[in-house]
Amino acid sequence: MAQVNRSNPRDKLTRREWLQQASTAGLYLALAELAMPALRAAPAAAQASRFIQQSPFSPDDEAFLEELEKANFLYFKEQANPETGMVRDRANVRTPDSSVLSSIAATGFGLTALCIGDKRGFISFNEARARALTTLRFLWTKLPQHRGFFYHWADINTGERLWESEVSSIDTAILLCGVLTCREHFRTHPEIADLAYRIYSRIDWTWLSEDTPILPHGWTPESGFLPYRWDDYSEMMMMYLLGLGSPTHPLKPPAWDAWKRTTFEYDGIRYIGSFAPLFIHQYSQAWFDFRDKRDRYADYFQNSILATDVHRRFCLQLAKQFPDYSDDLWGITASDSIRGYAVWGGPPLTGPIDGTIAPCAAAGSLPFLPQPAMRVLRTIKNQYGAGAWSRYGFVDAFNPLKNWYDSDVIGIDTGITMVMAENARTGFVWDTFMRNPEAQRAMERAGFHSYQPSLTQETGLSLPSERSVSR
Repeated sequence: MAQVNRSNPRDKLTRREWLQQASTAGLYLALAELAMPALRAAPAAAQASRFIQQSPFSPDDEAFLEELEKANFLYFKEQANPETGMVRDRANVRTPDSSVLSSIAATGFGLTALCIGDKRGFISFNEARARALTTLRFLWTKLPQHRGFFYHWADINTGERLWESEVSSIDTAILLCGVLTCREHFRTHPEIADLAYRIYSRIDWTWLSEDTPILPHGWTPESGFLPYRWDDYSEMMMMYLLGLGSPTHPLKPPAWDAWKRTTFEYDGIRYIGSFAPLFIHQYSQAWFDFRDKRDRYADYFQNSILATDVHRRFCLQLAKQFPDYSDDLWGITASDSIRGYAVWGGPPLTGPIDGTIAPCAAAGSLPFLPQPAMRVLRTIKNQYGAGAWSRYGFVDAFNPLKNWYDSDVIGIDTGITMVMAENARTGFVWDTFMRNPEAQRAMERAGFHSYQPSLTQETGLSLPSERSVSR
């Protein structure tokens, strides 16, 4: 049997551990009747327009993104075990890769990729549906879990827990987003609908929040709950919302208010953020549609637009030190580097930035800054494609200053690229996922309501009393 590459730091540490170091069908229909009356109160014409999204891209850009998504899809087709549906955490694009390390987060993106692949004609409907069914059967009957939450790392062939990994709250949430996307896309298949409901219903969010509304990062049978908590704005919004929407073991609404929304200011732009890389502004918004909605604190879609533009400006400031950064080439987020896996970005400056570019930083920002992000992706493909492009799309990272090009692609980075490219083009994943009544109910319970943002609005913030950090 193939062995896990022990020299790879991502085989042992999660992004969040690195950040700590760095600083059935009947019930389903019944739920639909309860879902989010506030958001459904919008005029019928406005609701219908949500499903007719105009692409912001030129025909040439559309052709480029089609090529990119098709390459991304190939990763999730070729790097998934067809008997389990589990997706390899990463793959070497230069030499054959026999690693057995799969990640539940990559598998969540893989399930979503099946829906996009079917829509785009990259795979037949019958094959996509069969693969989704195989994966959901494996998740329900064989993949080890505790209180419904799954272990972060698993053997791609057997599902066996690897690396004494934690039962992961956030990675289970990413997996569940893929499960629920498949439920809606293949909604006429009764077994897929039933399995998705069962997988979701089994998760005991009340166990995770037994003594606090601030959820822990995970749990291990050896030492219990991990000491870290999801107490700051980050990719965890999807996790709290999934907990609020649970049909069986829901979080209480105060959990949504319990985490901190710290405001930062850079070049006169105020936004909610964390001392963390750019991906925190992308992951929840890969599935949950925050457009034209806000809670009592913020419009999180507008907030991600601001945070992304701030990151672009931050990279331009770094050009004095790293001359490869420019308006045509920016984007730093958790990625591989010449020295191994790194969690870096900013502002505020996080990690030992050295001029490395992570293509998924711009790709994951396509819905927020379509043209600036598109310009970066075209630059990478046209000027650095010999080393930065592979059969699965972009490699995970490269450094033009050091003439270094990664040999790997990473499942979650390939996944956020594919999902956000599709959302920017058509809104397909948003529209599909948000048909889930639990997603609608979650946003209602968190206090979201529809509104029309002003064209001149610079911030979506309405913060009562949170600490602020300025540049």
